[in-house]
Amino acid sequence: MRLSDIKKSKGYNAFIASLLAIALGLIFGLIVMLIANPLEAFPGFATVLFGGITDFAKVLYFATPILMTGLAVGFAFKMGMFNIGASGQYTMGMFFALYVGFMFPMNNAFHWILCILAGMVGGMLWGTIPGIFKAYFNVNEVITSIMFNYIGMYFVDMSIQSNGRMYVPDMARTAYLPQSAQIPSLGIPNSNLNLSIIFAIIIAIILYIVLNKTTFGYELKATGFNKHASKYAGMNGKRNIILSMVIAGGLAGLGGAFAILAPSTIAGSSMTYEPINIIAVTGFNGIAVALLGASNPIGIIFSATFISHLQRGGTAVSGLYGFKPEIIDIVIAVIIYFSAFAILMRETFAKFLSQKRKKIIIESQAKNIEQTINEKEEK
Repeated sequence: MRLSDIKKSKGYNAFIASLLAIALGLIFGLIVMLIANPLEAFPGFATVLFGGITDFAKVLYFATPILMTGLAVGFAFKMGMFNIGASGQYTMGMFFALYVGFMFPMNNAFHWILCILAGMVGGMLWGTIPGIFKAYFNVNEVITSIMFNYIGMYFVDMSIQSNGRMYVPDMARTAYLPQSAQIPSLGIPNSNLNLSIIFAIIIAIILYIVLNKTTFGYELKATGFNKHASKYAGMNGKRNIILSMVIAGGLAGLGGAFAILAPSTIAGSSMTYEPINIIAVTGFNGIAVALLGASNPIGIIFSATFISHLQRGGTAVSGLYGFKPEIIDIVIAVIIYFSAFAILMRETFAKFLSQKRKKIIIESQAKNIEQTINEKEEK
């Protein structure tokens, strides 16, 4: 493939737009840091940029759940839907994984696999409901999915606090999961990194293949582009809408399972959940990851890693130089803003060029016709 062909591809344009958004977001972050503390701004900014490199295992560990919620949001985007309910699906997946971990003790090598599958089922159930409302009642999925974020969060908190086996009132959090329910570690010392990062990358690759190389993926994207044309072509739009939300919910649910089933670096302990009536921010970070990755599953792998890298750098700069960790949230927000703006500008510019090209072609054809008529009159 020639370089000129690559430059004309959608993937190349999306990549350039993301790079531009990242650069502008980082510059804005540097300006904020200069205003907050001019003396420490540049060393602090260097820590934001490179702080995550020193502990890349931690970057990958924190990237795993936002990679899954990013896939959940990005997959729904391909269908033309905005799955803003990834937080609720993530929380339900976490709860289902916890429930199987505590209530179905198995003490064998398959326990953690069953917990992961339970988390996926929990997310799928929570994604199905907005899908049904969208398909059969034409209720906007943004409204239903964001409502189910709250319903899911309160339901999970209530269920955990009323379960004596799962909840420790004195600690205001869940008890430690049994060892058999924890995902096996990758063996990196003092690290929570585990097999879930490998599973997440494999899932992203499978999604890419499904969306771009299968009839099912083509139907999903076609329904997202134009549901009326796809219906005319014989595609089942209602089924595709529900299936998309089911799959998206399952992906977010897996993110919740991967997060809560991760092994702890402290012997005899595990990850825990605190029912404090706060919506999981991981779902909203997934929106940022999906936008930055242009909803491409492969792009989402890199955008999730990058966002996690920035967050680790933000944590480091907070401890070393006293900057507020919210600065990183500002940087990420600006990056997402410019990502959306860059995509909009690119599409607007492409339409302008297309119209300009059509105008030139029409004028050229008109001149040719006029020249032909003049030649015939001269003869």
